[in-house]
Amino acid sequence: MTPAPGRADGDGGRAEVGGVEQRGRASRSAAPTPHRSGRDSVQGSVSGTGARTGPGTGPGTGPGITAGTSRAPDSAAATADGTGSGASGRVPEQTRTEAGGDTRRAVRGEHTHSEPPAPRVVRRHSVRGQILDALRSALVVGELVPGEVYSAPVLGERFGVSATPVREAMQQLALEGAVEVVPNRGFRVVERGARELAELAEVRALIEVPVMLRLARTVPAERWAELRPLAEATATAAAVGDRAAYAESDRAFHRALLSLCGNEQLVMVADDLHRRSQWPLVSAPAVRRADLVADAAEHSALLDALETRDLTVIQSLVREHFAGAPD
Repeated sequence: MTPAPGRADGDGGRAEVGGVEQRGRASRSAAPTPHRSGRDSVQGSVSGTGARTGPGTGPGTGPGITAGTSRAPDSAAATADGTGSGASGRVPEQTRTEAGGDTRRAVRGEHTHSEPPAPRVVRRHSVRGQILDALRSALVVGELVPGEVYSAPVLGERFGVSATPVREAMQQLALEGAVEVVPNRGFRVVERGARELAELAEVRALIEVPVMLRLARTVPAERWAELRPLAEATATAAAVGDRAAYAESDRAFHRALLSLCGNEQLVMVADDLHRRSQWPLVSAPAVRRADLVADAAEHSALLDALETRDLTVIQSLVREHFAGAPD
């Protein structure tokens, strides 16, 4: 006898509706779970309560998102989290997934795309930067003698730090051309001659003279007044004969002036050439205070020419400034 439409058999939850055989709850629960993202899978496996997408299992519910209700024992959750055994070893939850919602669970310490991890090594980088600045100053004033070899451990003792930040700073100087690596010994300060200094002055003039002439035509006169304090800083350092302070203030003045052109790449290239031109030459005589004072005075004269847009004086001053810069 053919069962009437809608009549259910009692053998395993099978039924026919409208002449089409339907499977009951047991078949639906065996249906494959739709693909989930890797994050949902990991979170669900760690906590045991993650939301899963799939057919509903409650009475009278159809396919949809159903929040799982099974929780692994505390010891198992702690083992999966890798934080020890027992309830005390579990990582507290920060958010919960609500039924029908799309908010994922998160545990403390978990890296998410919206919350970048905090930096871990800050102090070491700061020490490396301080050592790099100190080594650059030592190069300028001649404390690091051209041709001499210096080891990272010895310099580390001098600065009161380990050899690691010194070695990293010296490797940066090697990239800049100030020193060269000597295997199993340390770093040798590069020996430079007058020819290299003249070549650097020529390249700097090729870059900076056209820029300054263009700025003289376009920059309002009042903008040059803003650079007066930087020019005065170079004069102050020169007056006391502080060559390291003068080298830094000199580069700061030229960076500020060139930055008015709006070309950051040009400013970086010019600053690198400027720094290299400040390294001492082999067997060069000590720089006199009068030389620093004369060089600093050219900064104020250059600003005067830029304000009056005297292009001839600007070109002459810049070329002489580079050629006669204290080395």
